[in-house]
Amino acid sequence: MTRETSSRPDIYTRVTDKIVADLEQGVRPWIKPWSAEHTAGRIVRPRRHNGLPYNGINILMLWSAAVERGFTAPTWMTYRQANELGAHVCKVEKGAPVVYANTITRTEDTDDGEETERTIPFLKGYTVFNAEQIEGLPDHYYAKPEPRAEGPARIAHADTFFATTGFDIRHGGNRAYYSTTTDYIQMPPFETFKDAESYIATLGHECCHATSHPTRLDRDMGRKRWGDEGYAREELIAELGAAFLCADLDITPEVRDDHAAYLASWLKVLKSDKRAILAAAAHAQRAVDYLHGLQDNGDRER
Repeated sequence: MTRETSSRPDIYTRVTDKIVADLEQGVRPWIKPWSAEHTAGRIVRPRRHNGLPYNGINILMLWSAAVERGFTAPTWMTYRQANELGAHVCKVEKGAPVVYANTITRTEDTDDGEETERTIPFLKGYTVFNAEQIEGLPDHYYAKPEPRAEGPARIAHADTFFATTGFDIRHGGNRAYYSTTTDYIQMPPFETFKDAESYIATLGHECCHATSHPTRLDRDMGRKRWGDEGYAREELIAELGAAFLCADLDITPEVRDDHAAYLASWLKVLKSDKRAILAAAAHAQRAVDYLHGLQDNGDRER
């Protein structure tokens, strides 16, 4: 048994238990950063030492770690990466876990003597430190977040983003939903939302649902009826996707009115399947990547 194979359940369990603990306290870990220090600055995804953003489950893990410990710097790096930059991690500092997912291919013999290749997924964990735990880094690693853009320019940017997707977005009534059968998004009128950010966060959630259509990502979580396990899994994907997307668009997401009901359904899924949160984060990342891809090719959906 390889080291990766033997440690895999521990990593899945550790990640899931952290998310479950937050949810049991009534807190969505992907929302927490917006009620902490980051309210004074632009909200971004956690970033690696080279400026590249983290994806998927690592966004949730590092956002949660940053709020828990009061970090405002968005950059994280390993002990070795800090040393390579001529810096060093301060003594007694405790790092935060992140994970790396990949696959390995093995050649195996079948019962009839033929060789076949099997792809095996694995998950590997490692530790990173926030820039505020490290001394001697170049000055730009310690820079405070830039002031958030306010007013029409920021919202106009988000509106342009969603318009470029080419999705059929309709307005009217008092419900927000995505129709899977007729492939359109229904939104209440903009004026009925308490602010523009609430509107954009809700629209982002529904657009993530829309990526599940067979002509797009063809995502089927096994939903049979409202409120079942498949429904909860798809809602968790859209919820995470909206949070990731809001960070990219510099929008502050809002907690929905049906907060308690969603928490209960998600907890049921997460407690029964230790891999559910990682799978949901991966699906959410694909949905957000797809929406970003439409910005490069606005004619794809049209």
